[in-house]
Amino acid sequence: MANPIEILTRRLEPAFAAVATPGVPAPPALRRSDRADYQADGALALARLLRRSPRDIASDVVKAADLGDLCESVEVSGPGFINLTLRTETLATLIGRMVADERLDVAADTPAEIVVVDYSAPNVAKEMHVGHLRSTVIGDAITRLYDFLGNHVIRQNHLGDWGTPFGMLVEHLTEVGEADATLSQGDLTAFYQQARHKFDTDEAFKERSRRRVVALQSGDPETLRLWGVLYDHSSRYFQYVYERLGVLLTPADDDGESRYNPMLPSVVDELDALGLLEISEGAQCVFPPGFTNRQGEPLPMIVRKADGGYGYAATDLACIRMRAREFGATRMAYVVGTPQREHFQMVFAVARMAGWITDKHDVRHVEFGSVLGPDRKVLRTRSGESVKLIDLLDEGVERAAAQVRSKLPDLDEPSVAAVATAVGIGAIKYADLSSDRVKDYVFDWDRMLSFDGNTAPYLQYAHTRIRSIFRRAGEGGTVAYPYVPRLTEPAERTLALALLGFEEAVRASAERYQPHRLCGYLYELATVFTTFYETCPVLRAGDAQTRASRLTLCDLTARVLNTGLGLLGIDAPDRM
Repeated sequence: MANPIEILTRRLEPAFAAVATPGVPAPPALRRSDRADYQADGALALARLLRRSPRDIASDVVKAADLGDLCESVEVSGPGFINLTLRTETLATLIGRMVADERLDVAADTPAEIVVVDYSAPNVAKEMHVGHLRSTVIGDAITRLYDFLGNHVIRQNHLGDWGTPFGMLVEHLTEVGEADATLSQGDLTAFYQQARHKFDTDEAFKERSRRRVVALQSGDPETLRLWGVLYDHSSRYFQYVYERLGVLLTPADDDGESRYNPMLPSVVDELDALGLLEISEGAQCVFPPGFTNRQGEPLPMIVRKADGGYGYAATDLACIRMRAREFGATRMAYVVGTPQREHFQMVFAVARMAGWITDKHDVRHVEFGSVLGPDRKVLRTRSGESVKLIDLLDEGVERAAAQVRSKLPDLDEPSVAAVATAVGIGAIKYADLSSDRVKDYVFDWDRMLSFDGNTAPYLQYAHTRIRSIFRRAGEGGTVAYPYVPRLTEPAERTLALALLGFEEAVRASAERYQPHRLCGYLYELATVFTTFYETCPVLRAGDAQTRASRLTLCDLTARVLNTGLGLLGIDAPDRM
């Protein structure tokens, strides 16, 4: 493990324990520091518990700490901070471990967990729009992070494929005929709008649609077959979008609402047997503590409606029960927009009341904000319609292709297309992932496609520039492993410290479900590398050993950038 913060924390814990009184925990909180390499502020927290001066506590910790083989200096500063400066030999050794390890010395989680990530979730017979972008790319990054950390990840695409609208859609399909229905790629919205218009204006069609719902829910073979036609067309379309976007979802990950329809009666029966159900206005409900309406009255979660039908709550309860019991998941992430916050809070609360999830489960609503246009309103077309996701992706690739042709006029068209796809799709995904997910962000083509600043093209170009060093060096893009570099210049040391922050960035991004932390780390690394490259000659280094040492740092930086971008679902071209 080449994570200095983890290593230093383990060394500092006994020192803090020696200073603290029994029963008073004082874990050292370490972070990167501007004054030294790292800084611990645990003495400040401990001072409040022990009612002692934080500087005195920090001084006692320094005396008790065994850090001589790791740090060249350990000093108390300010009100009680402990500044730690690593030995150059320690830095070089840790870098050598990263160089020699295919996983960049990032340890796998022990024990490994079963992690379910629920994301994307478009509706069958509807086209994906920009509103699906955030759930899809955030969820995909989370699955990649947890998989990289050695966990068993189960991707779940909870498709909207059941319920009242499908009576309307199936009936419309029977009337227009399967051969003539506009179900080809890109026409799903038109088909849905036609059905909706007939449902709203034709009472006879509306009545036939209602009867179709009954037939669908009762398992009528022909109605189910037609429903399957809609599902299959939609699934192929979704897969086309996912492949274009470069995410991992496949039809094998589909987890439609229809899957849980047979389980809903047992959900009601189990909640009833546990004494959790109450009748409210004819509906069977659970009243989880702490939830009230605007009038301050207890807020019900309706499990079964007065007419005997089931809503989203029942499906989500069946879903979480299955993931806990049958999948054995200990961690579940629901990547769904912020407006659904209260709904998921209530679902989780009821699941805990039923005992389906316990303290051993980490169940999280990974909420996110909206994608905004220049007017700071939800991004829409000029006509006010939702922006189709596939149109957004195509435009990104087209804009990137224009940039690539301008910068690399001698590049052949197949290469232009490949680079433009990596840059255009990468720019869209990175602009989303680099924003704190809980916040809205403004969609800005000029900013996200810029080769300057915290953007995907900037990071991709940094990777490309490093690979070009090896092409010029004739090294074939590799360096002999293992190799412990020399760190004689300040810029080399700074780059080494930045490289050693990779594991910390990966873990923080995964544990907090915040991909923007990894984005920020990669941007910092690329910036630090630029300073290193400008101040430390690589191919024209003064001697062969220094040249090889700096090539090692270059190669490791490229590997970290490539791996980090890959964890975000972004390609890192070798040429651009």
